Amino acid sequence: MFHPLRVSEVEPLTDDAVAVTFTVPPELRASFRHTPGQHIALRRTDARGGEIRRTYSICAPAGADPVLRVGIRLVEGGEFSTYALKELAVGDVVDVMEPTGRFTLEPRAGHFAAVVGGSGITPVLSIAATLLAREPGARFCLVRSDRTVASTMFLEEVADLKDRYPDRFQLVSVVSREEQQAGLPSGRLDRERLMELLPALLPVADVDGWFLCGPLGLVTGAERALRGLGVARDRVHQEIFHVDDAATATAAPGTATAPVPAHSTLTATLDGRSGSWPVKDGDSLLETVLRSRADAPYACKGGVCGTCRAFLVSGEVRMDRNFALEPEETEAGYVLACQSHPATAEVELDFDR
Repeated sequence: MFHPLRVSEVEPLTDDAVAVTFTVPPELRASFRHTPGQHIALRRTDARGGEIRRTYSICAPAGADPVLRVGIRLVEGGEFSTYALKELAVGDVVDVMEPTGRFTLEPRAGHFAAVVGGSGITPVLSIAATLLAREPGARFCLVRSDRTVASTMFLEEVADLKDRYPDRFQLVSVVSREEQQAGLPSGRLDRERLMELLPALLPVADVDGWFLCGPLGLVTGAERALRGLGVARDRVHQEIFHVDDAATATAAPGTATAPVPAHSTLTATLDGRSGSWPVKDGDSLLETVLRSRADAPYACKGGVCGTCRAFLVSGEVRMDRNFALEPEETEAGYVLACQSHPATAEVELDFDR
């Protein structure tokens, strides 16, 4: 559900990134109380009357009195990010969706680690800050990669964590496009480099949870490195930022590769109400639902945010790409409605599960 919220602060972070904070009125505090690592969708109407939605992770620590703060980096040609950096001002009102997402960590004792790239620091900052503040028995290792020091988002906030928790927070920073006087040599954090670096930093096998966030290439490389180091799949959590339009993904396990049937019908349950509609040629299942139910959940429509996740009750679907659901979710029967097309004459989804 979306709520109109007023912007209380727009803080420059770098030349191409800002942190935006929204005022949450008392009556909506429960709705916007987030789990560390969750994201929100922002919505606005463009000059042509079209709707623009974009998803941004919450960077503030979680708490009973939520601070709703997100980091936004300028994306070349990005309509919302350009608006946020060049036009958005204190006092403006933006439609904000309630927090969602499963790239999360409920604070508990243990050893946790993250490998992030660029704006991938945003959800991990909330995860690490909340964990260290609430759980004295927790430790966190952050490996971050940025193009340059000047392009590094939340530099001061991460430095503050290092100062506040010197014995429990470990920070390793790498830049890919400039030399540093101290620290690790510059260059990309690919699979081979991470397989050498991570065992030298911490006991990889003893880490209770890994959080990988950033561009597709970095997350894929980090996941393969951890797999090569023997880390169990259920200890690795991923969230992809900045997927190129040309990127493709293998169809998720359990999804069909058969051609779309000539005629198909979708039955979907959303907020306790069910309906059935014919699927138009070429339409995704999400587009089919949206024609009759404008309240169907979605944000990016690119298979990245996972907002449109639904349970496949019956039938088969073909997913064009999947960068949001983890293997355990697809194996359990979940699909991304924005990327799913019918592969049988009858398909049923449940958005409420």
